[in-house]
Amino acid sequence: MADSSEGEEEGKLAIGNQVLVVDEDLTEMGKKAAWTVSSCKPGNGVVSLRDDNLDTYWQSDGAQPHLVNIQFQKKVKLQLVVVYVDFKLDESYTPSKISVRAGDGFHNLKEIKSVDLDKPTGWVHISLSGTDPRSHG
Repeated sequence: MADSSEGEEEGKLAIGNQVLVVDEDLTEMGKKAAWTVSSCKPGNGVVSLRDDNLDTYWQSDGAQPHLVNIQFQKKVKLQLVVVYVDFKLDESYTPSKISVRAGDGFHNLKEIKSVDLDKPTGWVHISLSGTDPRSHG
């Protein structure tokens, strides 16, 4: 049974069924922020990171750590960060660790969540509130 379901999952990914499903009670906040990256190769910057196209991507071009900075005009309470990754396509370029940091500015960022990834494929949901807001009850 496990082999069968894994095969079905791979088939879905191969035909591009990579749709992110977000519960109606969650709001996408990224469009209300200013996005910058620590570095990027030409044509693979913030626009490619945020364009809702899984064929485009951000590709860093500098020393580690590679950073995505998301600045809001006022304080917001974020519950979930969702990132699409595909180890099969990206191999060594796929992140193996994601650190989420928050603060009032670049001078006082504190890590609020750290996630280790092992050859991930698909949407990775990183809960910032301690519990995954997608799990009801």
